Amino acid sequence: MVHRKIQHLSCALILLSLLPLTTRARPFVLVLSQDDLSDPAAAPNYPAAADDVADFDDFPDSESKPDSVLDPGSWSPFFEPDPSFKSPNPNDDDEAIYYNGVSKMVEASSRGEFRIMEEAASEIEAAAALGQPHGQSVMGFFYSMGIGRERNEGKAFLHHHFAAQGGNMQSKMALAYTYYRQEMHDKAVKLYAELAEVAVNSFLISKDSPVIEPIRIHNGAEENKEALRKSRGEEDEDFQILEYQAQKGNAGAMYKIGIFYYFGLRGVRRDHAKALRWFSKAVEKGEPRSMELLGEIYARGAGVERNYSKALEWLTLASRQQLYSAYNGMGYLYVKGYGVEKKNYTKAKEYFEKAAENEESGGFYNLGVMYLKGLGVKRDLKIATKYFALAANAGQPKAFYQLAKMFHTGVGLKKNLQMATALYKLVAERGPWSSLSRWALESYLKGDIGKAFLLYSRMAEIGYEVAQSNAAWILDKYEEHSMCMGESGLCTDAERHQRAHALWWKASEQGNEHAALLIGDAYYYGRGTERDFDRAAEAYMHAKSQSNAQAMFNLGYMHEHGQGLPLDLHLAKRYYDQALEVDPAAKLPVSLALGSLWIRRNYANSFLVDMIDSLPEVYPKVEDWVENVLLEEGNATILTLLACLFTVLFLRDRQRRQPVAADLAPPEPMMPAGRLQF
Repeated sequence: MVHRKIQHLSCALILLSLLPLTTRARPFVLVLSQDDLSDPAAAPNYPAAADDVADFDDFPDSESKPDSVLDPGSWSPFFEPDPSFKSPNPNDDDEAIYYNGVSKMVEASSRGEFRIMEEAASEIEAAAALGQPHGQSVMGFFYSMGIGRERNEGKAFLHHHFAAQGGNMQSKMALAYTYYRQEMHDKAVKLYAELAEVAVNSFLISKDSPVIEPIRIHNGAEENKEALRKSRGEEDEDFQILEYQAQKGNAGAMYKIGIFYYFGLRGVRRDHAKALRWFSKAVEKGEPRSMELLGEIYARGAGVERNYSKALEWLTLASRQQLYSAYNGMGYLYVKGYGVEKKNYTKAKEYFEKAAENEESGGFYNLGVMYLKGLGVKRDLKIATKYFALAANAGQPKAFYQLAKMFHTGVGLKKNLQMATALYKLVAERGPWSSLSRWALESYLKGDIGKAFLLYSRMAEIGYEVAQSNAAWILDKYEEHSMCMGESGLCTDAERHQRAHALWWKASEQGNEHAALLIGDAYYYGRGTERDFDRAAEAYMHAKSQSNAQAMFNLGYMHEHGQGLPLDLHLAKRYYDQALEVDPAAKLPVSLALGSLWIRRNYANSFLVDMIDSLPEVYPKVEDWVENVLLEEGNATILTLLACLFTVLFLRDRQRRQPVAADLAPPEPMMPAGRLQF
């Protein structure tokens, strides 16, 4: 069955759709053709030794470790305290100084106190001067954002460079993103490969870990209320209803509650102990998915002592309930020889095939690894590539990682560093440092805008598009209440506009059409930057490439008026028409624009054209007059009273005229005698 599926998957075209982080980001689509296969892999009987894949991961140990271990220097002690976290040793000056500085930095952001931020920066700088890599990382963040010092990308890069050498993972992310933006793929790919490996090793062995994407707190210019409503954690009404159902004995609800606590979903804070308790209650009622998760928990030692025998027992019970993803965990244990007498590749392959036959992406991935490494099967890179493609099409992040490594090394696929970098980045962004998003959202929902902005800014610096747009939106929406820290105090209007502009620009580079549109508006109107029609047109073109109707309309307007683009009425009409095709709601503005084009074409140099061209200057004046005169509180009251008075007088006059009209009406003619009136 599986081999038949492989045969049906033509090697001529394998399409991998990497789901975008958001519907507002451009989808990442990878197309593999016959030409992408390396020549040796394309040969039908390729017998090469496996030394070229010695560096490839086969089935690495999956461990449950806290963020403080996987992401050294993490700010988790202040947002998601872990009982296993050891407080800094008072004798270890640099680490104690660092964490004390971070604590003050978080407090300053929350309260909007620049004095406290200065104290925090001094302590963190002192730690960095002592060679503390995490202090150097935060100093890189300060220089990158211009917090308490002049913005300096060169100094930011140097601090991140030394921090990365000292093992700080977030600085490695920042450096990788810097190289990625500059298309220095040979350097970016090495860093992203290391980061992606850390992320992959934290994934589950049986089922796919749920993709915890950063929540976009805005939808265009408005707050994304629906997404935020679903992210309120234990305070959410839906969560409380689910918890009530679980307490009443609903096994499905118990499983869902356990999932929320295990992964930290929907704004719920991660708690492996609570997850274990709910899964244990659910399995008492025969809930198979909870059996599988208990197998995962014991295999990884998540909140319990690691026990592979118990893991195999629970996974076996789950598989007997036709939960086919559990076969992946069982196969993993046989590949590693954990909880069983000895390694058994044949049995492992049988389990992986059972999972794959039931459309489990993990089964495809695991079979791909076996053919890649030649574990219990004849090594075949062509078959391995096909299996990884099937897994990636199903959204399996480990498959993205293996394909990235194949592009990186040229094993099985032709070497392509640009593609390898993009795929590694996708996986790396699912690493433990993505917890920043969870903490930022929690702060935002609690109304702590300053703390949310700080966390989104840190994520933005290390390359997360959603965080870039979220931080920029907070600046635009909350202005001085964003608690934005500038060079010598709270951000001035100019500093805030410049920072928002830089964030929107980075987001637009990563496919955010709304960001590209705002960048175009900033250049067109001169908001936070010098007015530049050419760059505005460039940004609108970028948004237009993502089928943005507003950008198409704006390009039409610029062609109509020759602003930043050649004066071309035919092209203007084409863009207006495209805007209407993409968004039927644009019918009114497009109709008005087409009317303007008709007048411009048929009555060139007439007073009508002059009148149309003067509208952009007249409209703001009319708007100001309405706002400052008509809508001023006292004037508005007087105008309302006058309107009421005129209405009353009009109705009284109308009532008075009706009787007069009746008196003047001609009398009805008399009917002749003897004739009936009907």
